[in-house]
Amino acid sequence: MTSNVVDFEDILNNGFSDANTSIRSGVRARWERKMSDKDCSDNENRKPFGSSSSLSDRFIPNRAAMDMDKSSHAILSDKDSIGDRTDGELSEDEHTSESVASDMSEYKSSLLGIDDSKSRILSFADKAPAPKGDTVNNLEVLYSASSTSRKNKSTTKLVNRHIPSAPTRILDAPDLLDDYYLNLLSWSDTNVLAVALSQTVYLWNAETGAIDELCNVESDGADAHISSVSWIQEGGGHLAVGTSSGKTLLWDVRAQKQLRKMDGHSDRIGALAWNRHILSSGGRDNLIVNHDVRIADHKVSTLACHTQEVCGLSWSPDGMTLASGANDNKLCLWDATASSSSRPRFELTEHQAAVKALAWSPHERNLLATGGGTADRCIKFWNTQTGSLLNSIDTGSQVCALQWNPFEKELLSSHGFARNQLCLWKYPTMAKVKELDGHTARVLHMAVSPDGTSVVSAAADETLRFWDVFAPPSKSHAGKRGATDSVGGAQSKKLTRTMHIR
Repeated sequence: MTSNVVDFEDILNNGFSDANTSIRSGVRARWERKMSDKDCSDNENRKPFGSSSSLSDRFIPNRAAMDMDKSSHAILSDKDSIGDRTDGELSEDEHTSESVASDMSEYKSSLLGIDDSKSRILSFADKAPAPKGDTVNNLEVLYSASSTSRKNKSTTKLVNRHIPSAPTRILDAPDLLDDYYLNLLSWSDTNVLAVALSQTVYLWNAETGAIDELCNVESDGADAHISSVSWIQEGGGHLAVGTSSGKTLLWDVRAQKQLRKMDGHSDRIGALAWNRHILSSGGRDNLIVNHDVRIADHKVSTLACHTQEVCGLSWSPDGMTLASGANDNKLCLWDATASSSSRPRFELTEHQAAVKALAWSPHERNLLATGGGTADRCIKFWNTQTGSLLNSIDTGSQVCALQWNPFEKELLSSHGFARNQLCLWKYPTMAKVKELDGHTARVLHMAVSPDGTSVVSAAADETLRFWDVFAPPSKSHAGKRGATDSVGGAQSKKLTRTMHIR
């Protein structure tokens, strides 16, 4: 009985277990699948580094620019283990392979010009291929918005006022001399414009339009001419006139009377500048003479530094410094107390042509703008206290005259060939605000109206043109200006008509 029970248990343990294993389901239990995955990952990590599964190249962007043989050798070789051993410990095969490798490197460098030391395993020499033409980038608008805003910001208007491109008035000025070294235009604070036409000085009243002849030099000969004019700073009742004979005339305009004739030069006087009761004159004899018009012995000092004709003179607003420019390409700065034996405070030689255009800034003390002739074409800015050059820009053409905007930090320049234009610049960036065209020859002279809103330009085309280029802050918008005549403020519907001075 006992043996039967034992046999029955054996049948249950052995017979049925084999049958159960033979008919197991094809789906493995979860714990079996986990164990199988773990064993596979362990086996993969135990594979040698040089096996084919570790040489994947799916992240290599440029196979053509690589040395695949050298890259494979660099990856497979165990340099660290070799480096730790001495030469005596290297095997014969290792010595042989190293000598062969060194020989191959020498052959490549000498015959093929290949430097193995510069070989790269990964090469990114070429740029990524450009997208196809029909590719649409939906994010382009989003990420290009910042650059677009910067572009729009850079093109923002430099001024908020309207600047007419056409002149508001044109005057005919026959026989206006085409001479770069003369100064033939001046506008008084009583709104009277003085212009020299060959041998005669004419006065044009901007308020009434009346034209009067002041004086002429016909008696000095057929070749005699007026070479410069300049109104006294305050009152506008006296006009200084320089002649080709080297005489300086002082006229009382209201009385139509010549007050005095002052000498001091041996040749024509091309530049005049007032500093209260001191009148400075510059001539072709290379000299600068300071006249005190109140006393009989008028010649206070004679300044000698230039070696060619003096063509530009201008006193600083505070009356402490006289700037002089000449055909010797020099700019000189003189103290008001300079005597005949004095030397200039600074003698500046950065210009490459004659220095005629001089303009002191009404906004910053000791700031002077100067312009050079045809071979220079530059506008330069100076600190007259230190003599340092602050900035220089090439305008592309001869600089004939300069005028500051009395209301804003803007500078107006007049030019010669090839466009004969006026240019308005924003200081200190020197961004060009406006170009004014109309003259057909070089624009030799400029003057500003007493109210500071208008500029008159005189050119070798024998015309005077009035430009409504400046405006005070209260009149910065065109709508507020109405139809106001820029010359004297009188209402006029015939601003563009041509008038003859004589």
